[in-house]
Amino acid sequence: MTGPRVSQHTATPHDSLPEPRSDLSAREYAELGIFAAQQVTMRLTELVEGFDDIAMKRPSLLPGWSRGHVVTHLARNADALVNLLTWARTGVEHPMYTSRADRDADIEEGSYRMASLLREGLDAAVSRFFEAVTHMDDIAWAKQVMLANGRQIDACVVPWMRWQETAVHMIDLDAGVGFVNLPDGHVELLLDMVVREFSKRPDVPPVRLRVDLPDGRQRDWELAGNLLGKDSTGVGGPAPAVLAWLIGRGDGSGLAGELPSLPAWL
Repeated sequence: MTGPRVSQHTATPHDSLPEPRSDLSAREYAELGIFAAQQVTMRLTELVEGFDDIAMKRPSLLPGWSRGHVVTHLARNADALVNLLTWARTGVEHPMYTSRADRDADIEEGSYRMASLLREGLDAAVSRFFEAVTHMDDIAWAKQVMLANGRQIDACVVPWMRWQETAVHMIDLDAGVGFVNLPDGHVELLLDMVVREFSKRPDVPPVRLRVDLPDGRQRDWELAGNLLGKDSTGVGGPAPAVLAWLIGRGDGSGLAGELPSLPAWL
């Protein structure tokens, strides 16, 4: 497999997050995200529990990052999202990070800690996040907060941010867990988000995706479907393999069709 086609260590673009659904209240939408985040967090915790000091120092799928970097990032991300929840609940501005430089320094410093400390730090941060969601009320879930990139979102999207971050970076640990191991329905949700993001970008070639979902259904997506007059390339295969190829965690081996060159999943 070639290296991941990503240019940032966070590697989970906020523009691809799910939009709040009109048929659900902000609380109901948040609760779905909380449940999804809890499902992948349990799998992440089991995985990281098996890392000793040597395993934690091994390379991840992210260029220049060890597994320790990824675990530290997941812990700091949980705390950053607690800041957003606190902002929504109190009305007092709590940025995700004090600065990008401080965020990067924290991850680099944390990556060199002993495996036991990294596990404890991740567990504590995860606990803070899931404790924070219990203090949110209907009004707070509907409030808007600002991401580090300046984008404003409804607070009810925050649990979905944590879900996406955990699901993708768990695979980045390169520890025998792939998208095929995600809970039922999670791969389809991730595909929805990735396709929506890619379809907004002019650097993505038009591609027709025919995807075999884990539950036996077949579903079609179009990348860059708004580019009228351009011929589309057809690509098909199992959902986990298609997703891994789209976001640069797989080289597309086993997929049907001529695979076009895709840009990094920013």
